[in-house]
Amino acid sequence: MEQIHDIQVVPCTNSNYLKPFRVHYNQNGTKKSWDFMRTHDSVSVLIFNTTSHCFILVKQFRPAVYMCEWERTKEPAVQAAEGEEKGAAAAATAIPETPQEEAVATAGGVKTQQPPGSAGMTYELCAGLVDKADLSLEEIARQEVLEECGYDVPVAKLRRITSYSSGVGVTGAKQTMFYAEVSDENRVGEGGGVPQEGELIEVVKVPLHEAMTFAYDESIPKTMGVIFSFIWFHNNMSPKYKISTNV
Repeated sequence: MEQIHDIQVVPCTNSNYLKPFRVHYNQNGTKKSWDFMRTHDSVSVLIFNTTSHCFILVKQFRPAVYMCEWERTKEPAVQAAEGEEKGAAAAATAIPETPQEEAVATAGGVKTQQPPGSAGMTYELCAGLVDKADLSLEEIARQEVLEECGYDVPVAKLRRITSYSSGVGVTGAKQTMFYAEVSDENRVGEGGGVPQEGELIEVVKVPLHEAMTFAYDESIPKTMGVIFSFIWFHNNMSPKYKISTNV
């Protein structure tokens, strides 16, 4: 899952998932503009296994996270190269450009090593896009739990937690979060997503007593949905199980 090779970054001229727009508007007499993306709404599900007292998360490679991490590793090297380039130009402005200097000019003088695939792996709630007009949010959530985590959960067993904007600055899309209690008896498959759709998902268990430590550990890459849902569980459900969540 973490062997990432042959990376190519190209312009995105057409997408089934993202549509860029620029909106112009007037707010209290001031003309403004804002760039945004129109995307699908989504659902997410906090899954708690009552047999083993653990949360069921998914772990997968996110290209956007990976590329941002790669860019962060370049920044110090770019700054250093720019400083060296300015110094060299000031000392020898008349020296002809060599192939090596040309590389500095065209590539910023930086050759950073490609980070490992683990730099793009994140822990997330089971989730999916709302892209099936004939299904309710609950039915889409149930389908995602089955495909990604292998649990068959009746729609009636899904508890709606809340909905919120998942990207106010860029997308404005809405995500609706559900809670589902499962047991080992509900496990009907291995999960892992739908390979035909390019999904490659690892099912991960987080013990209840380690949940809050996991949530606040900044060394573990995770979504805000994981943190929020664990806090929600601690406040609303943990007394039912009489187990500390290590707050």
